[in-house]
Amino acid sequence: MHLFLLLILQATAAIGQIDPVHCRFPLGMEDGRIKDEDITASSYWHNSTGPQFARLNREEGDGAWCPKGQEPSDNQYLQVDLGRLTFLTLIATQGRYARNLGKEFARAYRLNYSRDGLLWRPWRNRQGNVVMEGNKNTYAFVSNDLHPPIIARYVRLIPITRLSTTICMRVELYGCPWEDGLISYSAPEGQLMMLPGYSMVNLSDSTYDGAHKRRKLSGGLGQLTDGVIGQDNFLVTRQHPQFLVWPGYDYLGWRNDSLGTQGYVEMEFVFDRQRNFTSMKVHCNNMFSRGVKIFSSVSCWFKSRLIAGWEAEPVTFNTVLDDRNPSARYVTVPLNRRTAKSLRCRFYFADVWMMFSEISFQSEDTILPAPTFMAGTSTPGDEELTMTTSPKTAAVPSPSATPDEGNTPVLIGCLVTIILLLVIIIFLILWCQCVCKVLEKAPRRILEEEVTVRLSSCSDTIILQTPPVPPRSGHAHTGPNSDPHYERVFLLDPQYQNPAVLRNKLPELSQSAEASACGGGYAEPDVTQCTPHQCFHSSAPHYAETDIVRLQGVTGSNMYAVPALTVDSLTRKDISAAEFPRQQLIFREKLGEGQFGEVHLCEAEGLPEFLGEGSPLPDRDGRSVLVAVKQLRADATSQARNDFLKEIKIMSRLDDPNIIRLLCVCVSSDPLCMVTEYMENGDLNMFLSQREMESTLTHANNIPSVSLSDLLHMAVQISSGMKYLASLNFVHRDLATRNCLVDRRLTIKIADFGMSRNLYSSDYYRIQGRAVLPIRWMAWESILLGKFTTASDVWAFGVTLWEIFTLCKEQPYSLLSDEQVIENTGEFFRNQGRQIFLYAPPLCPPSLFELMMRCWSRNITDRPTFEGLYQALRPHVNQ
Repeated sequence: MHLFLLLILQATAAIGQIDPVHCRFPLGMEDGRIKDEDITASSYWHNSTGPQFARLNREEGDGAWCPKGQEPSDNQYLQVDLGRLTFLTLIATQGRYARNLGKEFARAYRLNYSRDGLLWRPWRNRQGNVVMEGNKNTYAFVSNDLHPPIIARYVRLIPITRLSTTICMRVELYGCPWEDGLISYSAPEGQLMMLPGYSMVNLSDSTYDGAHKRRKLSGGLGQLTDGVIGQDNFLVTRQHPQFLVWPGYDYLGWRNDSLGTQGYVEMEFVFDRQRNFTSMKVHCNNMFSRGVKIFSSVSCWFKSRLIAGWEAEPVTFNTVLDDRNPSARYVTVPLNRRTAKSLRCRFYFADVWMMFSEISFQSEDTILPAPTFMAGTSTPGDEELTMTTSPKTAAVPSPSATPDEGNTPVLIGCLVTIILLLVIIIFLILWCQCVCKVLEKAPRRILEEEVTVRLSSCSDTIILQTPPVPPRSGHAHTGPNSDPHYERVFLLDPQYQNPAVLRNKLPELSQSAEASACGGGYAEPDVTQCTPHQCFHSSAPHYAETDIVRLQGVTGSNMYAVPALTVDSLTRKDISAAEFPRQQLIFREKLGEGQFGEVHLCEAEGLPEFLGEGSPLPDRDGRSVLVAVKQLRADATSQARNDFLKEIKIMSRLDDPNIIRLLCVCVSSDPLCMVTEYMENGDLNMFLSQREMESTLTHANNIPSVSLSDLLHMAVQISSGMKYLASLNFVHRDLATRNCLVDRRLTIKIADFGMSRNLYSSDYYRIQGRAVLPIRWMAWESILLGKFTTASDVWAFGVTLWEIFTLCKEQPYSLLSDEQVIENTGEFFRNQGRQIFLYAPPLCPPSLFELMMRCWSRNITDRPTFEGLYQALRPHVNQ
């Protein structure tokens, strides 16, 4: 039944914009939904007349809010924080009754409002007046319709006082949530239309609350968001009970030749937060006999952040022009689920004039209220309603809302429409049930073979129960000898697609993923005895059936995953690194730690002389040598000790200018240590985040900076190092800027310390506080299937490139929670075009962003190899 009602709401919500006639619900002053702490004031006489007592029809304290002082002042106000953007249509006020002891009330007041708490705007009615009539006695409440309505989060009521009078107020606000999320639009100013036999038709935005500069509107909202749609014939004069508005009042319009030769109107829309847009609805006039038509086409560009650049690829939509029906109509523009915080749209003329009366946006996380009015109907008047009884109903009644005989055809039409919608919805429900039964079998077959995975730590098994347990807590634990029953999570199951359920029901990771978590890392790769290119392009066996040796860094860092054959050939040899005198290592700071070890930053005295001729260390110009020392703890298990020695043997065989090298060891006595290179500029993430792009400004002010060629050079070096690892069938599994070190000459060396550092703990998704996954860098198959291959490293390389060209100023998918990131991988699996990609960094050349997108291909065979990436990137450095 709940699903049925939800489908009805969604079906009706798709019709249009908010209707101010019915958006008249009390917002919570009287019933307490607005909390005391959200009601403040500039001053008050006494604690008993504080702002928390300014609630309509309530008699707490001394009966109302009373500002301090009797002098007229514009600084006395009552402020209400509504907690979210709200569409306000009505305000009701009372004086202080105080059980027939009060004598104070406000005869008039003004209204200021704000959407962000910083910029305050005065409300004006359609004639430009800012003063609203208040109360005439202490007990009756007076309601004022807001014509035009306002969109705000913060509201201030400013009573207008007279000499020798004391005023007090009680208040209720009416409206409904502003789900659209639009906080401002910018557009060219509307223009005047000259028609024979008519006075000038003014097509300006008369209620716009933003700036009017150089014939442009910016930073505000107005008639395009007031919920009132224009009539079919824009020349008809619309009457309100208190005033008369001119022809064309409800439209914002432009003439083609007045905007130069560009042939379009450009508008920009800014929203309260990043949204996943499905469509835009534009109400247009189509009175073609007067040279007015809907737009011929529209192109919209998207921007994820206010300081970011516009994405290169727009959404373009061509309309079907109508020369037969002159009725005004909504034009729905699909936005293809593009994610953005700002939109820039160009509407192209189809005739001499183009007129809009409303623009609204639909996104996947919002359901808009349905309109209950039709094109050509009038809005209610600006009547004032004075009552002596309490407003107990949800909406304050209005004389214009009383039904009469003329409304009968409209009511019959609405009933017929609802019945048709119900029939369609019932048909859709029955159809969905049939389809779901078919789909349910397919994912079960897939998951039996390779899609079932589970997330767990090494000693604590996460059992997904029914009912679901709270997210990240409350999991049952079993002993090592138990045989728990796991609940399968099917990727096409509606529960998996629901983000709220996903928090309770995560996809499972594989058995080997569970085992590898013991070392603080994650699952093994799917690599076999083949060349890197074959491993990359062939359909490898399931990793659980592959002979893989698990090597996790005991310090909590991620040791490279390699095939068993490679490990055997490497570890049969003796350690090739020399024994370094332990006493010559001088501790500087702890870089990180894991379950069985720690990573320290040290100075190594006499290291160049110790290594002798052919030392891999660069010229230090007499300065001390910084090294990273991985040290095994004294309480480490024998298995950890063996893994540590294997890690040393493997590291000693790595020899590439862009891979951190093992310099020496201290293994003759406990604690066991390995000494690796460390670069004086630290990790790449910290290095870039502290710099700006090179410019005359950075040079003039001595600001640390990098150039575009520097960034490209870094990218080439990382691809070169990964190409070397891929040639050995090594899978890094944690490639990111935090795992790349930088020297003073901007040489990059790939390392694996990132996981052990508390500085980057937020980059890892933690399970039961032990197993960690760098999910924002992981390919979808690594998260859902537990498969780690060279192809999954290529995916991470694409994210690393994105970090580099954003100068590491934000985390990948910074607007998504960890659970939403995991859910997004499910969209990659389903491949229905709803997956969210990282946006194009403003600094990134288009050809390079195209390379990133190839790294994030759904199919691993479509991703480039590291050899191909290196060859593609190297020419950019030489440009």
